[in-house]
Amino acid sequence: MSAPRRAKGPSGLVPRARSAVPEWVAPALESVLGQVALTQAEVGDRFPLFADPGTGRWTTTGRGSWTGGFWVGLLWLRARHTEDEGARAAAETYTGRLADWVHADTATRGLIFWYGTALADTAESAALRERAARACRDAYDAELGLVPWGSAFGGPRLMARVDGVRGMVPLLATVDTRGAEAHLRRHLELCLGEYSFAWSWRYERPAGWVPCDDPPSGWSRGRAWLLLAVADAVHHLDADDLADVTSHLIPPRAVPSADETRPGGPLDTSAAAITAVALLKLGRREQAVQVLEELVGTHLSGDGRLLDGCYDLSSGTATRHELIWGDFFLAYALAALAGLVDANEA
Repeated sequence: MSAPRRAKGPSGLVPRARSAVPEWVAPALESVLGQVALTQAEVGDRFPLFADPGTGRWTTTGRGSWTGGFWVGLLWLRARHTEDEGARAAAETYTGRLADWVHADTATRGLIFWYGTALADTAESAALRERAARACRDAYDAELGLVPWGSAFGGPRLMARVDGVRGMVPLLATVDTRGAEAHLRRHLELCLGEYSFAWSWRYERPAGWVPCDDPPSGWSRGRAWLLLAVADAVHHLDADDLADVTSHLIPPRAVPSADETRPGGPLDTSAAAITAVALLKLGRREQAVQVLEELVGTHLSGDGRLLDGCYDLSSGTATRHELIWGDFFLAYALAALAGLVDANEA
């Protein structure tokens, strides 16, 4: 049975005090979610990954890769916003297609299943989330104190990467709060270590954890992922002591460079959108609004595409593009400001 839906005003948004919502929020949200329908028409039954800033054409993947949950999350946001049955049916269909990743050996299952199911309101999506959470719990390595990065995308299996934290914390917390907290704290211990800073670590016996140089130390999205994971831990794990960590993770600029050691290089708007969501979760609304105002005013195209995202600067892949997770986090932050979702819902 579907959960009861909240009453909406003429704009399709949940009513709240007008003075509390900047006037640019509603049209920006309308534009971004409107673009979702156009993207769906273009990609067909595939999953969008990143789009060319000039042509708007998407590079796609058949199974969704690690970004599949963000596309599904966008579909659920659009379905909630429009209350259109066709949009809802599309969201349900794509959610079901994530099932192939339940037993994949990758910590990015947190990203895939948390974002792919958190905004859904069906019994099937709840069951899928539980299956995925239990599979991740089974993959937890007590010796390492975390769910390993895994072998699904190649490379060493026994790794800790900062992009394997976000999503995993709230997903794992649904079945194992102690495991979820240990997973986060081990990554914090490694990534923000006193003696050696790195976003990625490889476990070698008997040496233990060895830092890796990919992603580079200046990777701004690493900072954003970890900030968001901490914000979720404060909410889902009642880990209030972790709030002190956030001061080290909030970037000095609203929209950071993709690599903060290369300030003249490409920006990464997706890192800014992730940060905005984290700030909303932490109750730092004014800071979040400042970031979002910069994104909407400077980097959002007239047809609702968040440009200037950087997929991978090291390889030169999609360095000034529209990224599917950037779209999701921007839409989610705008929806939270507008009252369409609660900031801690996903």
